Amino acid sequence: QVQLVESGGGLVQAGGSLRLSCAPSGQTIISYAMGWFRQAPGKEREFVAAISRSGGNTYYADSVKGRFTISRDTAKNTVTLQMNSLKPEDTAVYSCAARGFPDLSWVSGDISHYTYWGQGTQVTVSS
Repeated sequence: QVQLVESGGGLVQAGGSLRLSCAPSGQTIISYAMGWFRQAPGKEREFVAAISRSGGNTYYADSVKGRFTISRDTAKNTVTLQMNSLKPEDTAVYSCAARGFPDLSWVSGDISHYTYWGQGTQVTVSS
């Protein structure tokens, strides 16, 4: 069982930045393709960004492309979501997800493809 722990959420004004981190407890992150998803009140969980095991492939939702950057740091055993130019519509609970996959280049935005999930961290963007 993999436990994912997110950190870095908070309250920020529109146009500001936040940096979210996700780390697997007791596991090596190189073993997993990773993704970030978010869920706003009254809405379904939606894909935000994903990164392959190698870090060479990334994939973004159109709504965040050009504003958010996903990356992984093997030395720190973390995956980071850098969020810039935040908008009120980015307000949601952000969760990281992981899946062990043999293909180092595999990346997916499909929520059903992920096996392990973190508890989530709240991001609130005020106007």
